[in-house]
Amino acid sequence: MPNPKQAALAAALLLPFSATQTVHPLSGSNWTLSDPGSNVSIPANFPSQAHLDLYAAGIIGDPLYALNEFEQRWVAYSNWTYTSAPLPGLSPNASSTWLLFNGLDTFTSISFCGQFVASTNNQFRQYWFDVSEILHACSNEKDRVLAINFGSAPNTADAIASEPGQETWPHGVQQVYEFSNRWFIRKEQSDFGWDWGPAFAPAGPWQPAWIVQLGSQAVYIRNSIVDIYREGQLNLLPPDQNQPWVVNASLDYFGNLPDNATLSYVLTDLQNHTISSGALSDVNTTNATITGSTIIPNGAVELWWPSQLGPQNLYYITISLQSSSKASLASVTKRVGFRTIVLNETPISDQQLALGIAAGNNWHFEINGHEFYAKGSNFIPPDPFWARVTPQRIEQLFQSVVAGNQNMLRVWASGAYSPDFMYDLADEYGILLWSEFEFGDALYPVDQAFLDNVRAEAEYNIRRVNHHPSLALWAGGNELENLELMLVNQSAPEQLAKYTAQYETLFLDTLLPAVFENTRSISYTPSSTSNGWQSLNFSATHPIVERYNNLTTGSVYGETDFYNYNPAVLHNASALPIGRFSNEFGYHSMPSLQSWRQQVASSDLSFNSTVVLLRDHHDPAGGLNTSNIANSSIGQAQMTEAVEMWYPTPGKRDPVANFSAWCHATQMFQADLYVFEIAFYRRGSGLPNRQLGSLYWQLEDQWVAPTWAGIEYDGRWKVLHYAAKDIYEPVIIAPYYNITTGNLSVWVTSDLWEAVSGTATFHWYDWSGKQLDVNASQSVAFEVGAINSTQVLQTFTTDVLSNYNLSNVVLHMSVEAHGSLPNTNTTRTFRHENFFNPTPLRTAQLVDPGLTLTYSPTTANFTITSTRGIAAWVWLDYGEGSVVHFDSNAFWLLPGQPREVGYKVQSDGTGGVWIDTVTVQSMWDQTQSASVGSSANGTANGTGSSGTPIPYTSAAVKTSMSMLAVAVAALQLAL
Repeated sequence: MPNPKQAALAAALLLPFSATQTVHPLSGSNWTLSDPGSNVSIPANFPSQAHLDLYAAGIIGDPLYALNEFEQRWVAYSNWTYTSAPLPGLSPNASSTWLLFNGLDTFTSISFCGQFVASTNNQFRQYWFDVSEILHACSNEKDRVLAINFGSAPNTADAIASEPGQETWPHGVQQVYEFSNRWFIRKEQSDFGWDWGPAFAPAGPWQPAWIVQLGSQAVYIRNSIVDIYREGQLNLLPPDQNQPWVVNASLDYFGNLPDNATLSYVLTDLQNHTISSGALSDVNTTNATITGSTIIPNGAVELWWPSQLGPQNLYYITISLQSSSKASLASVTKRVGFRTIVLNETPISDQQLALGIAAGNNWHFEINGHEFYAKGSNFIPPDPFWARVTPQRIEQLFQSVVAGNQNMLRVWASGAYSPDFMYDLADEYGILLWSEFEFGDALYPVDQAFLDNVRAEAEYNIRRVNHHPSLALWAGGNELENLELMLVNQSAPEQLAKYTAQYETLFLDTLLPAVFENTRSISYTPSSTSNGWQSLNFSATHPIVERYNNLTTGSVYGETDFYNYNPAVLHNASALPIGRFSNEFGYHSMPSLQSWRQQVASSDLSFNSTVVLLRDHHDPAGGLNTSNIANSSIGQAQMTEAVEMWYPTPGKRDPVANFSAWCHATQMFQADLYVFEIAFYRRGSGLPNRQLGSLYWQLEDQWVAPTWAGIEYDGRWKVLHYAAKDIYEPVIIAPYYNITTGNLSVWVTSDLWEAVSGTATFHWYDWSGKQLDVNASQSVAFEVGAINSTQVLQTFTTDVLSNYNLSNVVLHMSVEAHGSLPNTNTTRTFRHENFFNPTPLRTAQLVDPGLTLTYSPTTANFTITSTRGIAAWVWLDYGEGSVVHFDSNAFWLLPGQPREVGYKVQSDGTGGVWIDTVTVQSMWDQTQSASVGSSANGTANGTGSSGTPIPYTSAAVKTSMSMLAVAVAALQLAL
């Protein structure tokens, strides 16, 4: 497990050093936030964002509470000024004085000593300004004040969109959420709203800043890149793993660099033992950068591997800038790893065809020359306000990622570029970060000023994070080819060529060179999702020619995403896409009652309450705003219909308990669907499409609301994260069923790098736990190849179950196999079990399984036992005030086979009392009118209050809109 201090240490080492410079951090609380139009002037922090300082001062309530997202819109439409106190310690005799900003969100006018300095218009860029002359003329220390005025992003975006001759797009192409015109500005796109998050459009200095003073022969390293790759390596092509390592380092500086400056390096391990050192060769200097390289022999360092694929070996490299006389000018230290990571989109080879792989192109990742199965999810901004995202918060999230058997996260476009500490932690935990430029679900302008702005943004961020071994890929943006260009073709096919050319101008002519000219180690794809490239030629002006829809029948290309909100898609394998990789798929669910209580009043804890409905932003028609806000019922109706189709309808007498039961039921459908899809995609590793990746939507929440997340805002796991953890085990067994024909097959899938052998066992039961005399019950010996699948059962329920009521049969299947994880020499036993019932649980003849729950302080384990029948979806729950992750949860249980479950406490505000709040329930409890559940001490958790059970039906959701309309009208008046 990583040392929790390593990430902070590595981040500190990124700071450049020079003996002839003075750096004054601007961080702290000695700032004022003001807006004359709102008559507001309050203390403020730096870094920060206006909403956070207004909340801290009591001017506004918690932005994430209830309907504050809408009621606080005035904040987004105001202009906010951050003003420092007089800045002490500045020397007017310095040779040069610079302002350095790592992140200003977004439109600013900057003044120093009362003099205008510059304006900025990009949240993602680093800005630096020479203010030497201003300081020389600013003799009174009391006048040395820095002021940064932040203009309203929504207002500015609208103003840009209204400019004469501004680009417009065909109807229905641009995906609008709550604020319009996000595509005109370089700001976090989800700040304008998304279907899983609120729209605050915050403003403020969201990243640190400094005043840097330099001597006459001094420089400051503002940014740098270390690129580690195999000699001869080119982007997007698998390199020769026998070649030595090339380390290419480039320093971005401002100040006065002496002539004939040189570069040297020292490479050490984490214990400060020197591995290699010397001068960098081929040094090249410009007025802004100095670059050099060296060779590290193959075998001098140990490889870095993702989680479950090997150790995360890390090193420190110090790059020193020296004068021609070897005097030290500056240095920067970075923590690095040695690995190759390639997105392989090459054509299927003759050798692959001979193995039965379908023709077309590959689309998979290779780490250190090995293809592997990418298991993971999609990462969104973990908070609407990045200024309060801490390393501790990301570390807790990454602990859940690794505990969930995931090795890759797709860092979704349209958020913000990930901070350095996030990559540091990913390096330590072995999590590959598929990273994207911040463009998504829209087409973008291509005027030269916009393109120049984007190029500067891209180069800064590419160079800033490239040294991290966890960096897996740069993608141009989200759903550009498979959605945006498709929508153009549907809405205005005669303009498809025009907008395809504009798309290529931004994503192939601007972003691709920014990647290829700065790094050899990282692959680039212009869009997630796409059919990949058709040709690759590094000697051409345009190295990549995209395939688009130039497809050959029978061949397989590229990656897929999949969303279908008809709940009948569950277990319907024919509805799922066939591809080489799946980067997005999912269905939304409600958060837990415990999370709802953190951001919603008790009086609003109802499935159809106005507040709950308005926090559901899922609207396939496009956008939640004051003109179509009633469409928030669409997501609620879809979740309700899914529960009604597949599960017993909750009907508890206590209204809050009933609300909780409904929330939990939506989570079970979500988990059921994801397990079905993940198993399907993983099985594809052994089928002709050779499918090698599954990244579901989405990992985590950024507030409490109905979303696609598997981890709630405070870190509590939904049913989904437990279920995904189980189906992402290295060796799994899974059923595939055609309800129309009764065709049932069971497959074992392994993502291990060596063939494994073992035994699969099958037993049929009725719901009471009685074993049935079915001739399909058997044990089957099998062998499954490396990253492969094999079928271990093929039968027809119409035959083997012809004498049984299908609503009263359950198949228990288990697998035991022996093998080892990659890059380990230890053989271990891999076990997995699964259950299959041929009818929906809604019609199943469920029985009370008689669950018991005990807790042992000695072993710190809970023991759950079913005493009377098969328990479906056993769920351990716990109260508010803590975040606890059980070793397993949301499992099925055979009678008389106790399961011990350990746990990890991630945070605890209860002083350990949370243990007394733990309860257990199963699907059977969902049908009971009382609020029931066995607690850790074996007593009832409560009988609920008397009264009539409150039904929630899809019809009820839809008819509630009359009450919602009244609330919407009132809200519109408030806005």
